[in-house]
Amino acid sequence: MLAFPSTYGVGITSLGYQVVWATLARRADVDVRRLFTDRGDPPHRHRGGGVELFGLSLSWELDGPVLLDLLEDARIPIWSHQRGDHDPIVFGGGPVLTANPEPLAPFLDAVLLGDGEQLLPAFVDALQACRGQPRAERLRSLARVEGVYVPSLYAPRYSSDGMLLAIEPTEAGIPDQISKQTWRGNTLSHSTVITPEAAWPSIHMVEVVRSCPELCRFCLASYLTLPFRTPSLEDGLIPAVEVGLAATQRLGLLGASVTQHPQFADLLTWLDGDRFEGVRLSVSSVRAATVTPQLGRILAKRGSKSLTIAFESGSERMREVVNKKLTTEEIFAAARYAREGGLTGLKLYGMAGLPSEEEADIEATASLLLDLKKATPGLRLSLGVSTFVPKAHTPFQWDGVRPEAEQRLKLLAKRLKPRGIELRPESYGWSVIQALLSRSDRRLGPVIAAARGAHTSLGGWKKAYRAVQSGEAEAIAAATPGLPPPPAWDGVVHGRWEEHTVLPWQHLKGPLNSATLWRHRNGAGLAAPIGESSGEGIGEPPSAAPEEG
Repeated sequence: MLAFPSTYGVGITSLGYQVVWATLARRADVDVRRLFTDRGDPPHRHRGGGVELFGLSLSWELDGPVLLDLLEDARIPIWSHQRGDHDPIVFGGGPVLTANPEPLAPFLDAVLLGDGEQLLPAFVDALQACRGQPRAERLRSLARVEGVYVPSLYAPRYSSDGMLLAIEPTEAGIPDQISKQTWRGNTLSHSTVITPEAAWPSIHMVEVVRSCPELCRFCLASYLTLPFRTPSLEDGLIPAVEVGLAATQRLGLLGASVTQHPQFADLLTWLDGDRFEGVRLSVSSVRAATVTPQLGRILAKRGSKSLTIAFESGSERMREVVNKKLTTEEIFAAARYAREGGLTGLKLYGMAGLPSEEEADIEATASLLLDLKKATPGLRLSLGVSTFVPKAHTPFQWDGVRPEAEQRLKLLAKRLKPRGIELRPESYGWSVIQALLSRSDRRLGPVIAAARGAHTSLGGWKKAYRAVQSGEAEAIAAATPGLPPPPAWDGVVHGRWEEHTVLPWQHLKGPLNSATLWRHRNGAGLAAPIGESSGEGIGEPPSAAPEEG
């Protein structure tokens, strides 16, 4: 059973989920069924009797708690240590679990770290080789597969005052660290399912690049997926596009920085040919400095209405802090090329609450948008803005959510909405919960369990956190023996951690080690933390849910 923690329309649009499903479905020794929150594939008679594997693809932190609902609906014990020999092996993958699986570790038997192209077949092969053995032996076999993390074979160690000291293997023969796996083949992924029921109806998606060479210091999509990889045009991209256009006239080019593919201009020229008349082309967010008149013209010719760029801040100082190699002149040029090419809209993405940000930097963002509106009359502008949330394996993983961000989102609304610029802010309150899930260790597991039935409410999360921290949720605590209560809320969400703080994901090897990431953080010119929030946290969870931004 392969699950996605959302509806069919959303899940089937996930290219990562599609690739995992197709990889399993092509195997003669695997009978795979899909499961979503609103439907699932028809039940089947498995020749072995029941479901042996239950997998989850997770690409968004706030979807993580849905795993518990899916397990319960499938009548699988939610806690991994309560499963027996006849229960399925519950595994997960995707960027959220590759970055930091520890909050969900008590519920997962195995986590696949990194790209699935080689890792998933190796995982299934290992299971087939030990099929019929006791559960404990199967888990030990999986732990020896490079890139597979088995949480039950690792134990966190804490100091008397609640500091995480280490996460260590519990027995000999288990590796001290697990390395993320990286696919280096010439082809990347493309859609295996095209359906009008998808959130993007009837679209064929093609992954043009993987990772991003820019290395913005907050960016998980860049740092976690290094190195930057590009398939060749003739052997990779063109065949992938041709496969989809045999079934649909809608094409989406995806990647963290698609226009930085070295042959992207050639791909555009090919798509500009007469044979593609009637094809609707869309492109994910592009680097502003790479927008050209050709891009604007061909996108408009192929049915796109707008272009999307991420500029992070209107302040040049802040763009330097985050390593956004982008000038104000390049932002204006991108808007001009979009309008001259025939596009009618420009979507910009920025952030509030970045490390070292001041109110003047937010004012600079508002001013840039207003100046852009004057400079490109007729071009519809919209600004999507989110609160900075620290992500594992990035240089800003040591920097917490800044409470000032909530008011700064409101300041942007005050400056821009009356002037006719659409503002689409993400909720500050939910950014706080996202940080809780992205930055916690295994002690958050009981909180996730206690929040069941209320995890769609900000207040529900805070109530659950308090209950577990104070020992009120005794049944939950009993289900996770040996775990101390979670640390103080403020330390997890808002704390600026020191360089040598033991991170919950420190036993998981990403592309760059902590020393290198810390040097990249120093390149931002940030002051070092002074120890006020050195990992254990301070304070209590707020008594009231924060207002949405």
